[in-house]
Amino acid sequence: MFIDKAKIDLKAGKGGDGAVAFRREIYVPAGGPAGGDGGKGGNIIFEVDEGMRTLMDFRYKKHYTADNGEDGKNKNMFGKDGNDLILKLPPGTIVKDEKTGIVIADLVKGGDRKVIAKGGKGGKGNINFKTATRQAPRFATAGEYGEELTVILELKLLADVGLVGFPNVGKSTILSVVTSANPKVANYHFTTIKPNLGVVKTKHGDSFVLADIPGLIEGAHEGTGLGHEFLRHVERTKLLIHVIDIASLEGRDPLEDFHKINEELKLYSPKLSEKPQIVAANKADIPQSEENIAMVKEKLKESGIEVFVISAATNKGLDQLFTHVSAKLKEIEENYIEETVEVNEEKVYKLQKEDKYKFSVYKEKDLFVVEGRFLERLINSTNFDSMDSLSYFQKILKNRGIIDELKTLGIQEGDTVKIHDIEFEYYE
Repeated sequence: MFIDKAKIDLKAGKGGDGAVAFRREIYVPAGGPAGGDGGKGGNIIFEVDEGMRTLMDFRYKKHYTADNGEDGKNKNMFGKDGNDLILKLPPGTIVKDEKTGIVIADLVKGGDRKVIAKGGKGGKGNINFKTATRQAPRFATAGEYGEELTVILELKLLADVGLVGFPNVGKSTILSVVTSANPKVANYHFTTIKPNLGVVKTKHGDSFVLADIPGLIEGAHEGTGLGHEFLRHVERTKLLIHVIDIASLEGRDPLEDFHKINEELKLYSPKLSEKPQIVAANKADIPQSEENIAMVKEKLKESGIEVFVISAATNKGLDQLFTHVSAKLKEIEENYIEETVEVNEEKVYKLQKEDKYKFSVYKEKDLFVVEGRFLERLINSTNFDSMDSLSYFQKILKNRGIIDELKTLGIQEGDTVKIHDIEFEYYE
């Protein structure tokens, strides 16, 4: 089954918590702090596997979680880092953040890899909080949460040449004749509902990858008839073979069909309309095709577009067509620059950074409520029986702007503040 789009949830590993521990050796009467740091949470990494052709693996499993880091230990021993989770993707996969639509990664070549969700940092053990005035800190920090996001995976087939044209003009038949691919072929519209790939080998020993793009129709650029799903696969081809029904078996004008498909390509992406094209006038074995052949050749000659008269049913003209295509590809590849999607690293980084310390403060009757993911970690890090730990807790609230936000809402001494299921009385 061919799957070229998937939505999955990712959750990188949480960092391990820092440890609160003290030296207890028999010959060290006043042992200081000895709590080690927690290990880093595992990342989620996408890696290109050239053996994969679809996103089928992501159809049934939608949630992926990396390992958490290990908690810190006594004797200043660090916790073990969580294992990274590596997910394999086929070449040509684009990764987008579902919430913003930002492209996170464009994975094209075998071995390409990208960290998509970073694991949380390990918490600091109490040894990190020893100072000249705080000799025995009885608190440590909890590990940070790993990044969580939902991503859209989109596969764009990596083919050298794409077959485009209206439904039922013979694209699948051409692919089945010139490659070992076995697409479904029948005499009705939309026989092909998924792109098919095959390798063409010419009699001169050259080879290239050919993609049969399902039939396009008017309005495809707006998504009509799964237009977006199909057009996406044309974007990375270097050359297009535009197949037309030269016999007009369905009563359509082949020249008009040619212009309509090119208009759809242009409306979807101006770059598509600029790709080199060769016209394959198919079904030339049918007697009523003669009149159209002369007309199409004459009209397209003005545009400098070469027309090859073929019959996929009888193999007429296919050798000449694909020998020419192979030679044309060599010309194109001399100056071809691999088209990649713009990846906005800065935007993605900024988005993740802002989300990390995001909080909200609001008033609910007489209660001031403070919410934020990082505050849960802060609460878990605080030893409320230790003045040192409470002092550190208040310092974080002040530095992150939470105290200022509470003052803006009019908080007074003695008012109650609720932070992650714990209520406090507010004092300056």
